[in-house]
Amino acid sequence: MRVIDSHTGGQPTRVLIEGGPELGRGPLSERLQVFAERFDDYRRRCVLEPKCSDAMVGALLCEPEHEGAAAGVIFFNTSGYLGMCGHGTIGLGATLAWLGRMAPGCHVLETPVGPVALDLIDANTVCFENIESDCLSLDVTLDVPGLGPVRGDIAWGGNWFFLVDAKQLGEDGLDPSRIEILTRKSWAVRRALADQGFTGREGAEIDHIEVTTAQAGEGADSRNFVLCPGGAYDRSPCGTGTSAKLACLAARGQLEPGRDWVQESIIGSRFTARYRPGRAGIIPSVTGQAHVFADTRILTDATDPFGLGIPEG
Repeated sequence: MRVIDSHTGGQPTRVLIEGGPELGRGPLSERLQVFAERFDDYRRRCVLEPKCSDAMVGALLCEPEHEGAAAGVIFFNTSGYLGMCGHGTIGLGATLAWLGRMAPGCHVLETPVGPVALDLIDANTVCFENIESDCLSLDVTLDVPGLGPVRGDIAWGGNWFFLVDAKQLGEDGLDPSRIEILTRKSWAVRRALADQGFTGREGAEIDHIEVTTAQAGEGADSRNFVLCPGGAYDRSPCGTGTSAKLACLAARGQLEPGRDWVQESIIGSRFTARYRPGRAGIIPSVTGQAHVFADTRILTDATDPFGLGIPEG
C-alpha cells in the first residue's frame, strides 16, 4: 500500500492512495460499511501500532460518486471509522496538491456524511466548508465519578461532541503539562455519558470530548483539548470539534455569522473558523495548514505477528 503522511497543526493524516480495498461504487456511506465489514484489515495495517502512533487518522482515497467532485474519502482511525474529519480534510487537500492532483481553487469532496466544499488556497493552506452542524442540547449535567456534577453541551460537527468548560473539570486553563490528567478526566466524562444514556440523534454514541477555555494565546478566542474515540488527544484544534463549538456559540447567541473565530489547540496550533446560517443549524468553514512529510510503502509480511497491529488489552 502506498500512503502519503502529513500533519495538520501537529495532528497526523495518512492518505491511502494505492493498494487499498476495492469497495465498488455508490454512496460513500455504503462504501464505508463495506470497508468496515469486509476490509477492516486494511485499516489495521495502516494506522495501528507498531506502524504509526495512536494519533494517526487514515483517509482512504476513493473515486467520487458524482461527476464534478474532486475525490471521495473515507476517514478511519485506531478505533474504527469517522463520518468526517476536519484536520484530515485539510491534510488530504495538501496531499492532493503535493501529488499534483489538485490545483488551487474550489473543489468538492465526498464523505460518508455528505459533500464538503474545499478551497485550496496554496500548497499548504486549505479552507473547507463543513457539513451542517448544530447544537443538540445545552447545559446537560452529568454525574461523573470522581468529578461530581459536570455541565456541558452536546453538538454535531461531523462527529458527536460533548463540550465542557475546563473549570467544570477542576482545571484552571489548559496546559500541555496536564494532558495526561485531561485524558483521564475526559475518559471519565465519556463513560458517564454512555452510562447515563446520553447520545446524539438516533442513539449515536458521543465519542469525542472537547474541553475548552477562554484562556488562550494572544489573538486566539479559545483553547481546546479534544479526546478522540481511540483515546488519543487531538494535536490540532480539531476541525469537527471547532464546528461543534461554533454551533454552540451560535445557539447561545455569542457569535454572529461571518465573524472569525480563532481556535487554538492544546499545543498551540490554530484554525480560523466562521459560519453562515444553515437550514436547521450552521454551515462552518475552517481554515488551517497541513504539511506533507512522507511518501511511504506499507509492506505485508505473512510472518509478521503484528502485521495487523498490536492487539488491544
